[in-house]
Order: sequence, then structure tokens, then C-alpha cells
Amino acid sequence: MIKSVCFTGHRNITETDRLKKALVLQLEKLISQGAENFYAGGALGWDMLCEKTVIELRKRFPAIKLHLVLPCPAAEQTANWREKDKAEFNRLLSAADTVQVCSAHYFDGCMKVRNMRLVSLSEVCVCYYSGMWRSGTGQTVRIAEQQGLTVINIAENQGAM
Repeated sequence: MIKSVCFTGHRNITETDRLKKALVLQLEKLISQGAENFYAGGALGWDMLCEKTVIELRKRFPAIKLHLVLPCPAAEQTANWREKDKAEFNRLLSAADTVQVCSAHYFDGCMKVRNMRLVSLSEVCVCYYSGMWRSGTGQTVRIAEQQGLTVINIAENQGAM
């Protein structure tokens, strides 16, 4: 039985109805297999889409939980973001069931620390991975595979990004 799922994916995605539907269907399937805890890193793009989707699914599946695992304090993570993105981040932060911060301050490796923590908490990794080897998403997918997680790539059925 699956209990925990993490998300990793690219920051630059096109949020389409087709992509959202594919994500919802995959999460519903995982929930039906016992998934209750969903871990996300609070980044723009894929992470935020997954976080919003888990929050929406909680209306139908009240037992599921959204856990944010941030690389550094929220103010540092979002320092260079547009105001609109900061507002959405803060809304998601408030809606999360738990928030953990991996480092007291931003440093060059804090994203990798966060990604390793996401993987260590999970049995399944749902990703949006285009195959770009030299990316945080690629690194996280490789860590997940090395740790024996089931990796489900939503991008494989979405065509070009």
C-alpha cells in the first residue's frame, strides 16, 4: 500500500486542462491505492500545480494531507518572484497541513537538500520531467530511482512542453 507521494517538475510548464486532468487522474489512482501524504517543494510551475491540485482533491478526499518541504525560509525562496506568484505561494503555504524548512538560509545546495528530503519521505514520485539531464528535476528523478521509488512521469503523455 502506498502512503506517501512527492512531486518534482520543471518550473516552466504550460498549465493546460489536459495536463491538469492527467494529474488529477493519477492522484486519484494513487489515493485509491492508499496515498495520504503528498510532499511538494513550493517551487513555481509543476510544484504549485500539484499543490493546488492536492488542495482541491482534499474536498473529496479529506484524509489526504499536503506537506510543503521548503529549501529555505519562504521569504528567501520567493525574494525574486513576481508579486502574483508570491501571493499564490502564500495562499498555498497557508493551506498546507505542514511546512518544514530544510535550511535556515538559502545556499547553493539547499534545493538539492530539499529534493533529497522529498524523496526520503516518499514511496512514489510524480514528476513532470522533459528528460533535461542537467536540471533539479532530472537530479531528483535520478535520486528517486536510486532509492527505489516508483517514478510516474506525467510529461510522457503530454507531448512537447
